[in-house]
Amino acid sequence: MPKRARGRRGRRVGGVAGRFWGQVLGPLRRGGADPTFRVTADGAVWRVSRTPEGPGTLRVAADSVDAWGPGAGWMLGQLPGLMGELDDPDGFVAHHRVVARAQHRNPGLRLCRTGLVLESLIPSVLEQKVTTTEAYRSWRHLVRRFGEPAPVPDVPGAPQDLYVMPDARTWALVPSWEWHRANVDAKRADTVVRAVRVAARLEEAAGMTYERAKARLEAVPGIGPWTSAETLQRSNGAPDALTVGDLHLPGIVGYALTGRTGATDADMLELLAPYEGQRHRAARLVLLTGLTPPRRGPRRAPGRISHL
Repeated sequence: MPKRARGRRGRRVGGVAGRFWGQVLGPLRRGGADPTFRVTADGAVWRVSRTPEGPGTLRVAADSVDAWGPGAGWMLGQLPGLMGELDDPDGFVAHHRVVARAQHRNPGLRLCRTGLVLESLIPSVLEQKVTTTEAYRSWRHLVRRFGEPAPVPDVPGAPQDLYVMPDARTWALVPSWEWHRANVDAKRADTVVRAVRVAARLEEAAGMTYERAKARLEAVPGIGPWTSAETLQRSNGAPDALTVGDLHLPGIVGYALTGRTGATDADMLELLAPYEGQRHRAARLVLLTGLTPPRRGPRRAPGRISHL
């Protein structure tokens, strides 16, 4: 039988986030075919994690939450953070009209906090220097090849093709030819291996302040500001974890806030300086506006290309 969170907690999922709870969990999805994340026809979100207590599957719907597997209890215990109930956006002040409008249109937006570092770090490493489409394909291949089937109930509507990502030891033992088959170059593969060798130390970062957690992650060669920010946005719900070094984000922020194209990282940092302490939240709101600079030149493959 699944462990359940109904009654008050179930209503909380539907009440606090309302139609926005998909936005809260959306950043955890690595592409439409992510083997660890699925949205089913009834609108429920299914999420698979490797928790400190073992694999677990969580189903979040508008009126209930269910969990299965050895990690079910841990996942239910982390539900408030996951659903953004531990996030505090009340102190956020919009300094731009565009941001104020986005905040008004997305009142249920909260930053999720998974409490798990490696599950966000590894796919973020895979996204270094390639498009998200390529990285999502690599993530999908590696999880299905070296992970294990998720604990999912055999009931109508339950997705039966979800997988738990590999544990740290399995990641460390992935052969070089399998990284190549997944289209992951040696630099990114080596970064993943270095990270999983100190997995316990990195997981401790989930309970640290943003600056301490950032320093802990970036002590691993191959993990820079881009990767640490992308990770801590999800694992820690860090509101100031602004993604610096992204190919597209500075241009989007610059265009949305000034109407000008060609913004750099330095320009973005200057524009978002009034939001210090909340710069990631401000960037999320900018992205929700859908404002993007006009395309120039030939179209590129979709997705972001990042620094480390």
